Amino acid sequence: MSRRHAAEKREIIPDPKFGNIVVSKFMNAIMYDGKKSVAEGIVYGALETIENKTKQNPINVFQQALDNVMPSIEVRSRRVGGATYQVPVEVRTTRRQALGIRWIINAARDRNERTMTERLSAELLDASNNRGNAVKKREDTHKMAEANRAFSHYRW
Repeated sequence: MSRRHAAEKREIIPDPKFGNIVVSKFMNAIMYDGKKSVAEGIVYGALETIENKTKQNPINVFQQALDNVMPSIEVRSRRVGGATYQVPVEVRTTRRQALGIRWIINAARDRNERTMTERLSAELLDASNNRGNAVKKREDTHKMAEANRAFSHYRW
């Protein structure tokens, strides 16, 4: 990581179907080996499945799922006098979004449905209803931060 200046953020083009930047970021995170069309098929298929199951706007369900998964506080390691403390800190907005996307995708990949489209749609539905492994991950992160609240004075 450069000490001179922070790396500039790349501009992300909104996805073609919904015109949503967050969906585009989600697609990019799902993508393997630069296969954008495969990732696009998975995400759009999952959103279509959600629309068929819930009869709601799939983007609203997706946004609700992401909001339920994004952490507001996390722990960071901090060395003070030879001891390492887990210090709870607020999570920046961009990192919140990145963590939420990553956790949903990892939870979907760990599921045991047949195709990735089915796994992703099921995980998004679970997350929008405050269930599932991605939401559990957020709860664990918040619990850890709450447990280490005594060390919050080491914040930097």
